[in-house]
Amino acid sequence: MPLPVWFITPLQVALLAAIWWLADGAVRLFHLPLPANLTGMLALLALILLGVVKTRWFSAGSRWLLAEMLLFFVPAVVALVNYQALLLNQGLRILLVISLSTVLVLGTTALVVDRVYRLELKLARRARRHD
Repeated sequence: MPLPVWFITPLQVALLAAIWWLADGAVRLFHLPLPANLTGMLALLALILLGVVKTRWFSAGSRWLLAEMLLFFVPAVVALVNYQALLLNQGLRILLVISLSTVLVLGTTALVVDRVYRLELKLARRARRHD
């Protein structure tokens, strides 16, 4: 007797979330340079290619997730439709500003994190010397 769809879809979404959770643990444990979502996706792809996992085990859950992802992109699409003339006239400048500001924010964040990390190391060394 097959399970009902209302049960299968949440179960498959939970399994996909469990794969992400395991991948997150692997990334933290092994200090992998990849994010957990990419690590989990690559692991799942490898398991599918090796025949360990069947795609039908995740089809309903992945279809539901993909359908719901559209909700996150609707505002961007509406903006593209509403401001099409602006994007055609000033699109390159807007793209340049967005790209440059993204690089500056990421660079500044990296520098701040690096400085705070170095400060924490220095304070830890100082604390060990005093003990």
